Amino acid sequence: MKASRFAALALAIATLATPARSQIARVEIHPVPTYTVSTTDFLLGKKDGKRDTIAGELRLPSTTSGRLPAVILMHGGSGMGSQNDDWAQHLNGLGVATFILDSFTGRGLENSEGPGAVSVTSRIVDAYRALEVLAKHPRIDADRIAVMGFSHGGWSALYSSLKRFVRTHGPADGREFAAHIVLYPGCFQNYQEGDDVTGKPIRIFHGGADDQLPAEPCREYAARLRTAGKDVVYTEYAGAHHAFDIRILKQPVKQPQAPTLIRCRIEEGANGQMLDAVTRQPFTFSNPCIARGRTLAYDADAHASVLKAVSDFVTTGLKAK
Repeated sequence: MKASRFAALALAIATLATPARSQIARVEIHPVPTYTVSTTDFLLGKKDGKRDTIAGELRLPSTTSGRLPAVILMHGGSGMGSQNDDWAQHLNGLGVATFILDSFTGRGLENSEGPGAVSVTSRIVDAYRALEVLAKHPRIDADRIAVMGFSHGGWSALYSSLKRFVRTHGPADGREFAAHIVLYPGCFQNYQEGDDVTGKPIRIFHGGADDQLPAEPCREYAARLRTAGKDVVYTEYAGAHHAFDIRILKQPVKQPQAPTLIRCRIEEGANGQMLDAVTRQPFTFSNPCIARGRTLAYDADAHASVLKAVSDFVTTGLKAK
């Protein structure tokens, strides 16, 4: 990446919002070298995709000295926004460092839709590369780095737990995330070896009324993992829509023409191809399962509940403070 491109990327992250300075001791912008691959190449374990440099904003809280636990925050399909700042401030107040990872700006993208959009699987690579960067930081405890994602980013944060993906695309030293915290991800695709996860804690939070990425497949996936003895907790908020934790959506936003995957079930077939589980044809966004119309809406009760649940988890699971 040219210096001018990285400077613009760093500025975009730094000016996302003004953090609550009373709980921030230091803010740093770090480049994250990564690569962009197609879903098929990712699944085949290929690493020869386009080389990119993205960036993340590291916030070190002032509440604690010594090495800190950290959470990598992975934005949704609309890119960086107020949600990332809100969660960073909340986690910083608990004594947890945050690394807001921007997967789009460094690639010249604004969102996850349209030509050239970055895939969920490429963003799994981004998560692993960010883990490598943070693990080397002198103020971060490399054994207490979790990943937390929302929607498109939650999808990536969830499946970064697969042992197969850690082996093929993860950090060179085999390092794993300490935990995976995900809000309203997609769970309707079955990857080969998809139930063979690292065993680190997984916490999934979903809205029962989500008409963009359905809750039912996540409920089923969590149940399978629990049956296999994994540390997985699934929490569903009845009546909550997609993006239920984003406060600026207090007036619901209805998008009648937006594509949704609520009827889709997808499976990994031979040679890294993702197939429609019903038709057994290669999956594309012209498949019959694609529906139209979605609602994005804040839910104060669900938001309060997820804030408490995440707070309790990071305080105990990451030994914050």
